[in-house]
Amino acid sequence: MILLEIKQDDFVKLTKFIMDEYGINLTNKQKLIEGRLGKTILDKGFPNFTSYVDHLLRTKSQDELELLINKVTTNHTYFMRESSHFEYFQDVILPEVEKSCRNRSISVWCAASSTGEEPYTMSIILKEYFGNRQPPWDTRMLASDISKKVLATAMRGVYSEESLKEIPDHWKKKYFKKTNDGYAVIPQIRDNVIFKEFNLMDPIKFKSKFDVIFCRNVMIYFDQPTKDALVNRLYEVTNPGGYLLIGHSETLNKANSPYAYLMPATYRKI
Repeated sequence: MILLEIKQDDFVKLTKFIMDEYGINLTNKQKLIEGRLGKTILDKGFPNFTSYVDHLLRTKSQDELELLINKVTTNHTYFMRESSHFEYFQDVILPEVEKSCRNRSISVWCAASSTGEEPYTMSIILKEYFGNRQPPWDTRMLASDISKKVLATAMRGVYSEESLKEIPDHWKKKYFKKTNDGYAVIPQIRDNVIFKEFNLMDPIKFKSKFDVIFCRNVMIYFDQPTKDALVNRLYEVTNPGGYLLIGHSETLNKANSPYAYLMPATYRKI
């Protein structure tokens, strides 16, 4: 049941704002917006979408904007989601980086970290692969997301049994501690991940370039020009020989992409 209907001019204003600020294309998602925002708008005391949209665009309150993005996007994830990527990361990418690297460090970025299951999966694999190397490797990795709410969950690092359903039992015993709230990632894995709030529409100006970028299941929200522009920005911060992995439901424009195609959802800067 739709609680509130949005007028066409309000829908256009709202979707244009979301597109301009976050690159998220909701121009064909009127029912989704009505369904996911209607109750929230009423709970906040707005009588209709018009007053809500006017307030949002006038104040640009960070709390309101974050709530909006959390409502219109999906943060569902779990450990080892799309596991073939993690197998490729462990079996192919890490040996390749180890062979070519001279400073005993690997630079990895999870560009849409959500609630943390993906970067912590990567952190576990990095520990499994490089953990016993002497001298030790620097495997600290960056994980970013646009939402403070999901980043707070990620930094806490406590997960349900359901979220760990694809994790091997020996990893579960080795890298998680049972608590009253669920399963907590052990400090050795949690502290290896540096979480940062970041909007992928912004210029990418981190200190170093990356050997591996996971940017999965975020470009599904973007139109083609926005996707192409983001891919070009990612390419500029990828080290030569570095990899880009995207979601299996996503594709790059092969004609325009600067990356070389390796296999579905896997690309490399040759």
